[in-house]
Amino acid sequence: MTQMTAAQSCEQALRVLPLRLREEGRALPGAEKSRAEELRLRVGWPMSVVLEGEERSLSGPPVRREELEQLVEIASQASLHTVLDQVRQGYLTVEGGHRIGLCGTAALREGEIHTLRELSSANLRIARQVKGAAAPVLDRLCPGDRLADTLILAPPGLGKTTLLRDLIRSVSEGEGCIPLRVSLADERGEVAALYSGRPQLEVGRRTDVMEGCPKAQGLMLLLRAMNPQVLAVDEITAPEDVRALMTAAGCGVTLLATAHGEGRGDLERRSLYRPLLEEGLFRFLVRICRSGEGRAYAIEELR
Repeated sequence: MTQMTAAQSCEQALRVLPLRLREEGRALPGAEKSRAEELRLRVGWPMSVVLEGEERSLSGPPVRREELEQLVEIASQASLHTVLDQVRQGYLTVEGGHRIGLCGTAALREGEIHTLRELSSANLRIARQVKGAAAPVLDRLCPGDRLADTLILAPPGLGKTTLLRDLIRSVSEGEGCIPLRVSLADERGEVAALYSGRPQLEVGRRTDVMEGCPKAQGLMLLLRAMNPQVLAVDEITAPEDVRALMTAAGCGVTLLATAHGEGRGDLERRSLYRPLLEEGLFRFLVRICRSGEGRAYAIEELR
């Protein structure tokens, strides 16, 4: 599989935009395309780009509501009903693993979100394969050359998914560690980005991917069906995710996961995450923080 450059990933993401906005994005200088993390569209305001966490407005005309509707039509390949389950949760994942977050007026049915209408804003997050992202932490996380239970923690937008993806790839390929079978619960399709049954983003030859189903259900299905040595999941967000991980830990599987937070204090304060510490599910905590124009990693041993 040929790895895309950062600029090529940006170009791929731009394809889902309506023509005027697509051309506006393509007019970005090459260096900015390589660094772009998000493109933000808000009705009544010019499109903006996020570079290293800083948002900057572009010089084009304000985004129109019809353009957001066109964006969803392009992203769903004119088949909104096929992606309605994702839209209900406020996002769409498109070819390449790029993710479109959506905001607007929620239409409810029996107390549950049925769809979004009168869209007001969208956030196109650009997915990138960064081979070698795991290199600075891999040795520490693999005592005896075998991956230990690891939790990656960072605020949104600092590269949790990127690091997770490269750790999965490295372990699956046996790069710098013993090769292991990895099963990945990829609910939103952002880690591996399956397309026609094949990952568009490299996660390694020994990796099996379950995409599109709730994380807790995916974890249990993978545990029962695929005999994993490592069980991986992106973004622990619900108590059922924690319970599924606790079940898997009791089966002797190595856990690899991510969560939102600044540091260990967040795990201790928040009722969702506290059981992760109390039950000793993870041996290592990797914290990601911004350092200049890059990222810095801090590793803490939890048990």
